[in-house]
Amino acid sequence: MSELDTKPRLKPRLKTERPRLHKVILLNDDFTPRDFVVRVLRSVFRTSPDQAYRIMMTAHQKGVCVVAVYTREIAEEKATEATELGREAGYPLTFTTEPEE
Repeated sequence: MSELDTKPRLKPRLKTERPRLHKVILLNDDFTPRDFVVRVLRSVFRTSPDQAYRIMMTAHQKGVCVVAVYTREIAEEKATEATELGREAGYPLTFTTEPEE
């Protein structure tokens, strides 16, 4: 029996990676009323009234604003839900997602 045979064998550890996170981004437009954007942010993203107002104003002033960060599936679901609420009301309200860096 060689020396290699007497050492205990170690099992390789599998590293599990955390799911990559994605940002939900609100795009500004010149047609959707501000109060409607605030209502959508509150209902879909469960923000407080103050948070929703700040997000809406940031998008209004800068053109875009990160609303929240989720796993890819949840980010896409929420972006789609919020965008569809705008479309149903006749507004071009748009939310999109992108991977977080």
